Amino acid sequence: MKLKTLLLDAAFFLVANIMQPSAQAQLVMDNNQTIQYTRDWKGKRDDNGRPMVEQEWLDRAASCGFEDLWTALRNYGYPNQFEGSFQCLQTDSVMVGRALTAEFVPQRMDLDSFTYQEAKRKNWSGNSNSWPIMQLQKGDVYVADAGGKLKEGTLIGDNLGSSIFARSGNGVVFNGSARDRDGLKEIKGFNAWVKGWDPSYLKDMSLLHINYPIRMGSATVMPGDIVVGNFEGVIFIPYSVADKVIVLAELIGYRGLFGKEMLSKKVYQPGQIDNQWMDEILNHFVEWLRQNYPNYKITKQEIVSAFAQRSW
Repeated sequence: MKLKTLLLDAAFFLVANIMQPSAQAQLVMDNNQTIQYTRDWKGKRDDNGRPMVEQEWLDRAASCGFEDLWTALRNYGYPNQFEGSFQCLQTDSVMVGRALTAEFVPQRMDLDSFTYQEAKRKNWSGNSNSWPIMQLQKGDVYVADAGGKLKEGTLIGDNLGSSIFARSGNGVVFNGSARDRDGLKEIKGFNAWVKGWDPSYLKDMSLLHINYPIRMGSATVMPGDIVVGNFEGVIFIPYSVADKVIVLAELIGYRGLFGKEMLSKKVYQPGQIDNQWMDEILNHFVEWLRQNYPNYKITKQEIVSAFAQRSW
């Protein structure tokens, strides 16, 4: 009986250690864990292991319609990549960049003890809300989950906002709050999507992760995702399918323009346009695209392939 008990205890110990990640993997600085989470990415990474989608796709994403990106994401099996319940600092601009993610949780002294030891080992100074900012590069967007906390959940003010913009040329997306709204608004080019504004300073919060998957309201965000924000909200395009999603979003946009033109000229009936296209209409669309957008390089076969699994 004693032997059986010992064997069971050993089995439970092994299972627990297999199922539970190490303390190092659970916390801030483990680049290997970031790579494991994003192991389907075969392209360039930064020094922290974060996928670095090529600048071309960021530029093309900025030109896509918001609804077109949303539709393309759902078409590729990503229905949970939009969050709209933000207060936007600058509603007349679009922000695009690569996500650098961070997660903050209600404060625990033992957790802080570990993270501050790690920060000291890496020669990181100051408070923990400044550490993700130190990792930002040009073209990044700082995306942080603070559990929706407003009072004393203000992750930045205008000082940290200035540092963020100097390093990234972009702004922030927070499931939390910020302070110094007027000061942040004076930083030309900076933008912010936050759950609210509050005059308090950050208090009783611990940094848990940098460059790990996080929740942003109704969306899941991975490090390296393409962030697209406008007055409607924010879309997070998974790094692994960014090229496919953006090409399809572009084609959906062109398809819409073609359809409206053909309907206004009474070339086709509404039921023909708002459905799967017959070869006659598809060929007409390909020719229309070449005539009106000659610099858009895409073959008919690529268009057929993109539209083949149309789910909208």
